[in-house]
Amino acid sequence: MTMEEATGVVDGRGLSWSSRDRARGAVAAASAMFLVGTLTAVSPALHRYPVYGGQALRYAAGGLVLLLVMRARGMPHLRLDRRELALVALLAVTGLGAFNVFILEATRYADPATVGTIVATVPIVLAVAGPLMERRRPTPAIVVAALVVAGGAALATGLGGGTPLGLLLALGALACEVAFSLLAVPLLPRLGAVRVSAYATLAAVPLLAVTGLAADGRDALRVPTLPEAAALAYLAVVVTAVAFFCWYDALPRLGTERAGLFSGFLPIGAIVCGLVLGTGHPAPADLLGAALVIAGLLLGLRPRGRPVPRDPAV
Repeated sequence: MTMEEATGVVDGRGLSWSSRDRARGAVAAASAMFLVGTLTAVSPALHRYPVYGGQALRYAAGGLVLLLVMRARGMPHLRLDRRELALVALLAVTGLGAFNVFILEATRYADPATVGTIVATVPIVLAVAGPLMERRRPTPAIVVAALVVAGGAALATGLGGGTPLGLLLALGALACEVAFSLLAVPLLPRLGAVRVSAYATLAAVPLLAVTGLAADGRDALRVPTLPEAAALAYLAVVVTAVAFFCWYDALPRLGTERAGLFSGFLPIGAIVCGLVLGTGHPAPADLLGAALVIAGLLLGLRPRGRPVPRDPAV
């Protein structure tokens, strides 16, 4: 028995995980979702920039940053087998490319608050789908915690309204957000968080570029203004390279069901960033929603595994 096993607990998957791993995973997941939430603060700077071309630039730059990180850390490229290639391609198509398309189109037919509320239910889906993919029953306490987190995120986001088509497109965005986690899980043990982030990010570039050419023609790309360049750089480095790495580093440490709880940090990131930049002021509902998110996290992250007996020989 290892020291880690002797001082850890066994989770619902029958795996031992140390307090240090849980803490690192929690910090990484919270950081990832918080940073993704801040994109609402920089999005207005890109309202006049071609959407798909801008996203292609963002992912190309973010992928380059991740490749430089791999080189600096001496991480060699690994040859992907057919299954891994398919998973990376699906991850790029759904979790990155299609997600942006669904979000963009959904906000044309539904209030942004409605779209955000539907996407905020991702903790509930992951709390159920994650265990089922591992052929085990969902943990009731984590499902309850996910309901609390989703409720808090929805309250902080606001309910809004929209057409049936807008709601359907928002559900598509929700499915893509779930795929962003579930499709990466089989890749992480061999490739690691940096490679998965880099490969998926770069794989999304041609998809978005072709979509941009189809939608905007020659206007899909243009030289950005200084504010647009700053916004694209922030999205590439912070919201893509850093946040993607943090999320994929957290998944194997927490499991998809626990990591999904941290999606509640998306509206918190938006609220805090709005306060810092002076572009928004939280209403009482925002603060109550944030409190519910924290309560759900505390409920879902409480160790519930049976203690592992200490080995006298250790």
